[in-house]
Amino acid sequence: MTKLKVTIAGIEFDARFEEEAAPKTVAAFRAQMPYTSKVVHVRWSGEGVWIPLGETDFGVEYENHTSFPAPGQFILYPGGISETEILLAYGGVHFASKMGQLAGNHFITLTSNLDKLKEIGPKVLWEGAQDIHFEEV
Repeated sequence: MTKLKVTIAGIEFDARFEEEAAPKTVAAFRAQMPYTSKVVHVRWSGEGVWIPLGETDFGVEYENHTSFPAPGQFILYPGGISETEILLAYGGVHFASKMGQLAGNHFITLTSNLDKLKEIGPKVLWEGAQDIHFEEV
């Protein structure tokens, strides 16, 4: 199993790919690694941050999808009725857009420093977009 390091707003987390449950999503994301972007606070979904990806096509359909990711879980919404995005729950999330409820593929789970996760949401909400970086270690 490959280990990941995810750094958000200067806070480092260990993580793992959900390779058995979401193999196509993991493969599509892994092809983009190392991956660097910005996270902004969600608008409709609750306590989460997201990476808006517009019309990006990862070439995947639903697998291991959920509308209720737990804190520390990343989901990839492959697009459709809303834009493609990656969302990280830091608290309670009911994944949605202005069009209604959505579901995304749970493909990465944070495995360390979960107590620091609650710091990210307020920082992004009050200070604006923050850097995020994914790398295999």
